[in-house]
Amino acid sequence: MRVIFAFSLLVVATAAAAAQVAPISGTRPNRLIVRNATIADGNGTPARGPFDIVVEGNTITQVVALDPVAMRGGSARRPQAGAGTAEIDATGKYVLPGLINAHAHLQDERAGTAQPIEYELKIWLACGITAVRDVGSDTRKALAWRDASAKGTLAAPRIFVYPQFGRPTNQDSARARVRALKAMGADGIKILGIDRDIMQSMEDEAHKEGLRIAHHVGVEETNAWDDIHFGTTSIEHWYGIPDAAIVNGVQDFPSYYNYNNETDRFRWAGHLWREADPARLQMVLDSMVARHVAWVPTFDIYEASRDLQRAKGQPWFGDYLHPTLEDYFRPDPANHGSYFFGWTSTDETFWKENYRIWMNAVRDFEKKGGLVGAGDDAGFIYQMYGFGLIRELELHQEAGFSPIKVIQHATVNNARILGKESELGRVRAGYKADLIVVNGNPLENLKVLYPTGVDDIKDGKAVHTGGVEWTIKDGIPYHGPTLMREVKQLVAKARAERGNKADKADRSRGGR
Repeated sequence: MRVIFAFSLLVVATAAAAAQVAPISGTRPNRLIVRNATIADGNGTPARGPFDIVVEGNTITQVVALDPVAMRGGSARRPQAGAGTAEIDATGKYVLPGLINAHAHLQDERAGTAQPIEYELKIWLACGITAVRDVGSDTRKALAWRDASAKGTLAAPRIFVYPQFGRPTNQDSARARVRALKAMGADGIKILGIDRDIMQSMEDEAHKEGLRIAHHVGVEETNAWDDIHFGTTSIEHWYGIPDAAIVNGVQDFPSYYNYNNETDRFRWAGHLWREADPARLQMVLDSMVARHVAWVPTFDIYEASRDLQRAKGQPWFGDYLHPTLEDYFRPDPANHGSYFFGWTSTDETFWKENYRIWMNAVRDFEKKGGLVGAGDDAGFIYQMYGFGLIRELELHQEAGFSPIKVIQHATVNNARILGKESELGRVRAGYKADLIVVNGNPLENLKVLYPTGVDDIKDGKAVHTGGVEWTIKDGIPYHGPTLMREVKQLVAKARAERGNKADKADRSRGGR
């Protein structure tokens, strides 16, 4: 009798396994179940599991705890697959909310040379990024890509478009510019290099229109005090915060300094944090917290300044660096962020100290109750799309945040900066189905989020593991390894075409 019963169970299990339907990458199933998941949620709590996560259309409808006691007793009721249901086995894997990149740029060219937008979009998805805040690109193209992503006709993260504000010359034109961007369909506005009276008027108008504001503060008339007084949503990078804490109001620049010379600009930026008065800096941070000004530090994008050799030799460049982007990274005064002329060990030493003070300030800011986000600003200064955000998370850990808090920065905190915390950034019923299934535990090693994976030893043998296996954006599952194979092929083709053009040019010169 026991043999018959065991055989019956085997038949049932075999039939159930045969009934399972794997997702098709890039196609939204009517219903999707992620089985046996250990969840690291975006709310800052420890991992827990296992769970079955049910997605219907583009929404998480159930997160079902698989209580081991109930399972052994046969009383647990697991979601059933049924017709039209796809399933992902997440046994031994971690499921996180999709990562949000709060400081990104949609780039289909670099320095006027075409670069396919799918290159950037597919790497983002393969790195587990399900939403990006675009803070400066071709606005009309960005809006079109946003709409195509929302319709599911473009393999891309969700896109939130924050056009650059430009430089209106008076307060009336500033208000008109805000209204024009709202009419275009912008989700927010990015400001840069703005005078105080213009900033006051545009922020007032933006608040009336319901547009959030990201401020890339430079060495300019305004600083963090203006963001505090006028109600900026987030300060990008870090200029403006130490500036506001300098006792005499301006950094001690050498007489030859020219802000428009980027070698000057970035060299002396490496001295800025040491000039901020510590007591005044705490006042600035307290005031940012009180007025709900968030901070997106983008540690990764300046890292080449403290270690140029590391930045130039990142391992994923070999297979995945598009030749257009590779050209843009080379030092060239015509390209923003390509400033490494005569970069010295002394420059790197100042920048290393800069990082220590800067990271301490970000950590103090969160301890005071401040909202810290995560973005990478990739496409500049030796940072690749997607990979830059994962590196940013590692740098948040270096700054002193636990991996649980780091994940929170890139999920629910970024959702709050976008004003979307009631629908993004959590693995929770009723939220949008933006999830990632990771081969490994990112709370133990954030490197498992890199799509290139990691080397490890298991049972005495070297194994290659890690990577985001599935990125589920708006209920659409994308297979990470497949996306990266497509990116690798795209890069190889672009390099071959460039080589062919170079060969033809050489033959042409030789024939003269």
